[in-house]
This record gives sequence, C-alpha cells and structure tokens, in this order.
Amino acid sequence: MPTRTHSRSSAGYAEAFVASILDDAIAHRCRTYAIAGLQGTGKSTLSAQMVALAERQGLRVVALSIDDFYLGHEARQQLGRRVHPLCATRGAPGTHDVALACAVIDALRDGGPTALPRFDKIADDRLPSEQWPVVDGADLVILEGWFLKVPAQTEAELERPVNALERDEDTGGTWRRWSNAALAHDYRPLWMRLDRLLFLQGPGFEIVPQWRWQQEQTLQALHPERQAMTRGQVERFVQFFERVSRQSLRTLPELAERTIRLDAQRRPIESAVGE
Repeated sequence: MPTRTHSRSSAGYAEAFVASILDDAIAHRCRTYAIAGLQGTGKSTLSAQMVALAERQGLRVVALSIDDFYLGHEARQQLGRRVHPLCATRGAPGTHDVALACAVIDALRDGGPTALPRFDKIADDRLPSEQWPVVDGADLVILEGWFLKVPAQTEAELERPVNALERDEDTGGTWRRWSNAALAHDYRPLWMRLDRLLFLQGPGFEIVPQWRWQQEQTLQALHPERQAMTRGQVERFVQFFERVSRQSLRTLPELAERTIRLDAQRRPIESAVGE
C-alpha cells in the first residue's frame, strides 16, 4: 500500500491529522495519552493543537511536557557535585522530578485544582510555584517527551561512547551509567500512568541538531531581551540526548501502540500505524 504524506505548516499539523490523534486517545478511553519523539519533532505543537480541538468538543484536556518536570538548577548542581559534572545539565534521564510528575497527573485525573509546573529554559530553572497555572482537573492528560517509555540499555551497550561528549567528558562512563540506571528504575511509576503511547518517528538522529536549533531560534524570537543558546551550544547540548534518542529509534516503533513516521520537514507519513 502506498504511503500518504500529510501536510504540516509552520503553524502546526493539519487539522485532520490532529483530529485523528485525538480520536485515537478517545477511542481507547485514555486518561493519560503519551506522545514521544525526537527533539524538535513537534510534540508540543501537536499537544497544543489537540487541547484546542478538544476544547471545541467540550472536553477538558491538559497538555504536560516532561521538560516542565526538570529538577531545579540548584538540585542539578548538587547532582553534578555528588555524581558527575554532566549531571548538572538538564535533559538526560535522571534530571527530572518523577514524583512531582506522577503527583500532577494523579491530581489532574482526580479532578481537583492542580498547579502545573513550568520550567524557564533560558534561565535554566523551574519557575516559582506561585507562577504555575492552576486548572480544575482534566478528562484527558497528554504527556509529551522525547524519551517516554524508552527501555534502558545493557551494560555492554554502555561501553562505547556514542559522541565526543561521552568520549571526552565521560571517559569512565559514570554519567551514562547513572542516567541509564535512572531510566531503568526511577521512571517506572510515571510510565505506568501512561495508557497509550504515540511515537512520532523522525528520519534519524542526524536531523536533531537542525530541528533543535530551529526551536532555539523560535525561543529567542519570543524573548529578544534575553539570550538563548548559540548554535555551538545547541550542537553540544544535543549530544546529551544522543544515546537515549538512538535507543528510542531502535525500540519505540515496536513498543509504542501507534507509530507515525515523519520526513525531514516533520510531515507525517501514515505507513506505520499500530492498533
């Protein structure tokens, strides 16, 4: 059967595509619907579009990002001093407050007033709790993130560095083993709350630096008075994500309940859809 490519504009995905994803969540009676994909895939955009469409249908849908559950700056600095300097950089498994994520999802599903954490990526710190928006429960919670339900690697797979960051700054493998252990154990309670997983499968990790740089340019345009990351900083930053990103590309097409391939322009190609 020939594949079909759905258009995607700079404003987001086509409404018919968004509707099909929302229908997927509703048809399977999900309380928490997960969207995984490489950095820059468009997970946040798709989540926001699903929320807007659901509101027009009279549904209360709240979108969360795994990024909003990063540990605060000082907490990560402490990890950097105690475990390994690379632990101070947000992003890799081990740098999130999993207990907070579980508590927020549970509160939303219970229907009570819930404060939604927010992380300031330019300041590299969590916003004060008094600045978190409060919502009154949700019929559906969407959680998007780049490594949702990705399985940990074996000890043998951790031996060889995957990039210059690991080769030069994690020579003994302490950081990647610490992060892999967190992925294997710490995130299980969160994964258990995810009823169904959609994987937006990008064409390969090689596209991530370009996509992530586009994200940073957008962030800078929204905050011209502040300094976002430079191109060189983005190139280094994505190396923190490379190992687990490649693991996601290897494993999630088989583990996710639904997988949709994307081309280099992030256009969905409907050819790998599970049931």
